Amino acid sequence: MDFPLAMPRQVKIGGAAVFAGTTPRAIRHYHAIGLLPEPERGGDGKRRYGYDDMIRLLWIRKMADAGISLEDMRTAFDGTRTIDKTLERLEETLAAQEAALQRRRGALHRLREAGSPLGLLSSLVADRLRELPEGTLRPTDLDNLLVAERIFGPLGSALQASVCIVLAGDAELRAEADRLDAGEAALDDSVDPHDPRVEEIAVQRCAFQQALDQAIDAAGLEEAEGELFDLYDADLKGEENSSMSVLEVAGKMPYDFSPARLRCMELAIALYVQDH
Repeated sequence: MDFPLAMPRQVKIGGAAVFAGTTPRAIRHYHAIGLLPEPERGGDGKRRYGYDDMIRLLWIRKMADAGISLEDMRTAFDGTRTIDKTLERLEETLAAQEAALQRRRGALHRLREAGSPLGLLSSLVADRLRELPEGTLRPTDLDNLLVAERIFGPLGSALQASVCIVLAGDAELRAEADRLDAGEAALDDSVDPHDPRVEEIAVQRCAFQQALDQAIDAAGLEEAEGELFDLYDADLKGEENSSMSVLEVAGKMPYDFSPARLRCMELAIALYVQDH
């Protein structure tokens, strides 16, 4: 024998949440954003939800399951936007979600293939460094690639990969890079910007960069870099940062440089530009 569906004439927020398949916290949020009118409270100070409230909650849950945003739900309920407009926005949202999902799948594939955090960087970087022997890249190399990608975009990080490739195969250049990094790190706030060590390290850094450029050319990596520019739209990523000053670049870094270190960077770049 079939019985008609029966429910209490009014329920408290917990019962409403259970019936609609949501949570009291979500219902309170719906009230806060104006998606669900807040019912009057009873003598005990508790909200009471009636039939119309439950119907609205059920429609909210159905629309949420379809991927419709809360903002679009609100405009749909108050009639300020047609269903066609809502569906158009939903299609755009789903397309963006599909693109994001593809990017995540690509990152997962690269991560499995690389077997290291390298796979989390852009495909441009991962592809360039795929052939390096396992364990060749240092954690600091990956950190530098990550920072380069954040500041200059995937193209800038892919160009930084040339440095990683050269240093991985040249023990002398690697040792010099480590020595200079330690020397620059020692230029902390206790060092006067005009201390002779600042200019000395700047000269050494310029000479190192020139040697690094020669090693990149000798390894044939410059041609690969040219191909990167052809494959990647530099107008959209990174090119706008190519003319940033030292101060602008330093300002985008995740840490502060001392005045002495900033002056060292500026001097090294000025010397490098002068020689080119």
